[in-house]
Amino acid sequence: MTTFTKHTIESAPEASKPHLETSLKNNGRIPGLHAVMADAPALLAAYNFAHQQFMATSLTDEEKTVVWQTVNVEQNCHYCVPAHTGIAKMMKVDDAITEALRNETALPTAKLEALRDFTLLVIRDRGFVSEANTQAFLEAGFTNANILEVILGAAQKLMSNYTNHFAKTPVDSVFEKFAWERTAKAAE
Repeated sequence: MTTFTKHTIESAPEASKPHLETSLKNNGRIPGLHAVMADAPALLAAYNFAHQQFMATSLTDEEKTVVWQTVNVEQNCHYCVPAHTGIAKMMKVDDAITEALRNETALPTAKLEALRDFTLLVIRDRGFVSEANTQAFLEAGFTNANILEVILGAAQKLMSNYTNHFAKTPVDSVFEKFAWERTAKAAE
C-alpha cells in the first residue's frame, strides 16, 4: 500500500514551507490536504493558485459551492465533501443548497440546478459538452466567462480529489461532523 506523508512545516520540502505557513496563518491549522500536497511543492502551489483564482471569479459564493461540491460528490471525495460543507457554512451558503448537493437532490433554484447539470457535463464529458447543453446553461443566466470559470473550479477540485483518493487523507477534525458517504441510491 502506498503511504503518503502528512507534512508539517518542519518536515516539508523547502519549496512547500511558505505555502504551509500561509495555510497555518489563514486556517489556524494546516489542512490535511495541504500537508499531503506539500510532498510535491508544485502541486501545492498550483492548487493554492487555482483556489485564489477561483475565489476571484464572478460566480457567487453559492455558485462556487455548487461547482466545488458537484465535482466533489461526482468524484466521491471523502475528504472534500465534508471540508466544503464546512467552508459553505463559513461562506454563509444556505444549508438547503449544501444538503441538496451532498444528497444529489434538487437544488432550490433552476439556475443553481443548471449550474450543477453543466458542471456534471463538463466533468463526465471531459469538456465535450454539446452545443444544446451549453446553450441551456447560457439561457439559465450564465455567460461564456462562467463556462471558463466552471473549468477552473473543476480543475482545482481534480487536484484535491485525486490527491485525497491516492493519499486517503483523513478528514480534518474540524470537518469530521460533516462526514459524508455517497448513498446507495445516488451511487447507482
